[in-house]
Amino acid sequence: MKKRNLELVLSLIILTVIVLSSALAPLLAPYPPNQVDMSIRLQGPCSNHLFGTDVLGRDMLSRVLYGGRTSIMLALAATILSMMLGMLLGVLAGYWRGTVDWIITTVANIFQGLPGTSLIIAIAGVLGSGLGNLLLALVVTNWAGYSRIVRTETLKLREEPYIEGLRCLGCGDIRMIIRHVIPNMLNSTLVLFTTRLGRSVLAIAALSFLGLGVQPPTPDWSVMINDARMHYRSSPHLIIFPGLSLFLLVLAINMLGDVLRDRLDVKSQEVRDY
Repeated sequence: MKKRNLELVLSLIILTVIVLSSALAPLLAPYPPNQVDMSIRLQGPCSNHLFGTDVLGRDMLSRVLYGGRTSIMLALAATILSMMLGMLLGVLAGYWRGTVDWIITTVANIFQGLPGTSLIIAIAGVLGSGLGNLLLALVVTNWAGYSRIVRTETLKLREEPYIEGLRCLGCGDIRMIIRHVIPNMLNSTLVLFTTRLGRSVLAIAALSFLGLGVQPPTPDWSVMINDARMHYRSSPHLIIFPGLSLFLLVLAINMLGDVLRDRLDVKSQEVRDY
């Protein structure tokens, strides 16, 4: 228990620091993130530039502070939209069953049978680069996981005695779903949300690294890592600081998900990635 408490505190501290520093980047950044000064290019960490400068002489600290904003916002938007779509289709499949259930389950199984990262890259590659296309690719590939879990939970809740009693009292289906079915499955979906959030951050980073996501000169950790490939041996600070920021963000999210799974008493197999 003490270990889990420590993980909870540590993950919350890391997430708070990263989110606040990204949100307050305009106030915390010592220089504009895209300010070019070729006279100080590839300068190591010093008093004027705590994280050094990149190949164009841009301040790395400023770019790292701004770099988390796009990834965090995109990951949150993609995960929330995926959860909403998955919950909607999962409830429809589990509550009404029959043909609706068969169609939704079949489509979900098709998506889950395809390699997730490869499918994201394929969709983003066909649609082209851009934040909107990246968001669409993430939603299309992530909704099935939520749908499967929500469908299973809905099938269980649908047969509960209190649901039968409410149905006998004349409670409508929509009211039943909103007031009594969805609130009783939030534990599983909350844990899945945290695990998928970390996965979305990594997916966004991978696509941006490949040139299909965030485009230069927008400050982004994965773009900064990509730009550092040619100079990481002579200037390791170019890859250390954005890479460490990305690592800490995903680590904190996954730690929080593990703690929530234990606290909310959710079985691990119910929230595993298919």
